[in-house]
Amino acid sequence: MSAPFVMFSTIHIATLCVILALMISLFTFRKKFQFDMQKTRRIERGIALSLIGMEILYHVWMVQSERWRLVDSLPLELCSLSLLVTAFLLWTGNKHVVDFVFFAGIGGALQAIVTPVLDMDFPHFRYFHFFYTHTMIILTGLYFIWIKGYRPTFKGVVKTMIVLNVLLPVILLVNKLVDGNYMFLRNKPENGSLLDVLGPYPWYILSLEAVAFLIFTLLWLGLRKSTRQSRSVSGD
Repeated sequence: MSAPFVMFSTIHIATLCVILALMISLFTFRKKFQFDMQKTRRIERGIALSLIGMEILYHVWMVQSERWRLVDSLPLELCSLSLLVTAFLLWTGNKHVVDFVFFAGIGGALQAIVTPVLDMDFPHFRYFHFFYTHTMIILTGLYFIWIKGYRPTFKGVVKTMIVLNVLLPVILLVNKLVDGNYMFLRNKPENGSLLDVLGPYPWYILSLEAVAFLIFTLLWLGLRKSTRQSRSVSGD
């Protein structure tokens, strides 16, 4: 039985440092990642398969440990949806889903790794599943900007907000049908998160919309600046 995860413990801070180092390395050594097209596609699809494989193993583990329930095990959390979209993007290169990974994926995954809703600590499988999948969502979004040459736009921010608001009534309906709390649309997480400072239910949902828009906009501004720096260094 694994020890419970403790937010901002030594292992949590060390994990955040590793993730930050990976992000910095991806940007710093971006020119060295310019593989030939065939090799690049193999790597991208390999990572896509690893993400799907990790998610399948996670559900197998939940079933075997009698944790799988309709109320909280469907892939309807923002990061679960982002993981599936990220795998689809890596496998297909479909540019129509890039914005969702840029903004919803990176924005949601960053918040998740800083304030994890997690009950299993290192070295449990769930710890590795959680941080691997969230880290790869972030790195995939950055990879498509810094290495594949996609440029984030404010239009992409708006499109992502529209997609999330289209999903909102669907998630609310599922929550009602299964008595769930997907995307925390009925209650806040018990072990603390960003939602604690966004007001009581249901007002924190509106606050969360504003925070999401702000985070997506900041990501757009920050990633746009890094893209310009990347192109300047490479001489494009």
